[in-house]
Amino acid sequence: MIRNPVSGASLNLGNTPVYANHKSLIDKLELTPNFAVRLGVTMIHGWRLGSQATRRLAQNPRPPTHQDFVPHIEQKGVDLRIGLDIARLALRENVRIIVVVTGDSDLVPAFKFARREGVRVYLDTLGRSSGVRRELKAHADIVL
Repeated sequence: MIRNPVSGASLNLGNTPVYANHKSLIDKLELTPNFAVRLGVTMIHGWRLGSQATRRLAQNPRPPTHQDFVPHIEQKGVDLRIGLDIARLALRENVRIIVVVTGDSDLVPAFKFARREGVRVYLDTLGRSSGVRRELKAHADIVL
């Protein structure tokens, strides 16, 4: 439960449509054959101006309202969990190819490690290739 900094209204994130949609997707993905979901620790850092509100306020300056603020939420530790999985699979020679869906350049050391162990690394950025650092793409064998 978090409180909006302007209105003081409480928000239970577990009761939001966004949470329900994400939970449903994760539940389905976890049951997909040959697919692993790695979840980290969710950290709530209070509130911040939403990107739409920031653009609107820049165009038409006014005092921010409670509707301009969105929860600032981060998920931490996912890259480490995925990196450990990649290293384990590579060392045990369980796989020849790993497909990683990410845009996180923190996985570069894991990509390098797997490739040195003879595993081919395929990178899927879900169509967001332009925002992904060149270094991540350079250390994948194929960018899908």
